[in-house]
Amino acid sequence: MAGAFLRRLGQTVFVLFGISVLVFAVFFATPGADPSARIAGRGASPETLAAVRHEYGFDRSMPVQYAMLMKKLFITRDLASFVDRGERVIPEVLHAAPVTMSLVGGAAVIWVFASVLMGTLAAATRGSLLDRVLMIAGLIGISLPVFWLGEVVNLFTQSRLHHSWAFSWVPGLGYVPFSTSPIGWFKALVLPWCTLAVLFVGIYGRVLRADLVATMQEDFIRTARAKGLSPARVLLRHGLRTSMVTFVSLFGLDFAQLVGGGALLTEVVFGLQGVGRLTYQALANLDLPLVMATVMYSAVFVVLANALVDILYAVLDPRVRDGR
Repeated sequence: MAGAFLRRLGQTVFVLFGISVLVFAVFFATPGADPSARIAGRGASPETLAAVRHEYGFDRSMPVQYAMLMKKLFITRDLASFVDRGERVIPEVLHAAPVTMSLVGGAAVIWVFASVLMGTLAAATRGSLLDRVLMIAGLIGISLPVFWLGEVVNLFTQSRLHHSWAFSWVPGLGYVPFSTSPIGWFKALVLPWCTLAVLFVGIYGRVLRADLVATMQEDFIRTARAKGLSPARVLLRHGLRTSMVTFVSLFGLDFAQLVGGGALLTEVVFGLQGVGRLTYQALANLDLPLVMATVMYSAVFVVLANALVDILYAVLDPRVRDGR
């Protein structure tokens, strides 16, 4: 187990290195393009271009340029945006990351618990009216665009029904840091959490239900029943644990993608200055250093999530741990 963990760690480091090289090549090693002009922004003076060229080593060899850029990004963390008057981009990303982490983390808790409950109940009552109702509800959730649902939520909670007893507690759009006010943090995020979670509850609930139904036909489930175990114990202890492998795989990828900026629409609708919105603004302003920083931030989360998923595979399914 320890050997497999070390191998996976080595693969993770290698993949991150490959991604960093690819990002550098796309942004700074494109033939016929001047990376100094990209970083300095539109209408930069010759003096600014010369300063950028010297600071980033664009007058030196390609490996030296890569090393200097990665040093600015990960070690000294003084990568600056000339488009934004020399502001350092790493503090901007670190300031936006807690907003996105709070949004996605809370939504993930909701969709994991709700989808596990939905999928398990639907599988346990397969073919019944409850099964059909749950699957129809999941399909409706999948079909609702998050930006539309968010706008509808804002229409009622921020406008028409804001002064009613049900929604008078809802604060204005925006983010309240947890350190400033835990209650305010919760109030500001509870509706974005639910809005973002609706889509994933439907997807995960339907996936888990299908996996559970298939797993309950396996030989080891028949063996567990033959031992005299109760139906609930067979379903929850043996069936659900094995069926969670696909669930965990989806969760790892979706969570990493959302933390890396995939929650853009939710952030925009609810006025949250997270990583997704920061990336969108950087693209709109052609702020190359900031775009590169957010791309590397997203890549790190996706790669680490894949590594954690592989480890959880071995915990959930002994057949993976034994190499079968």
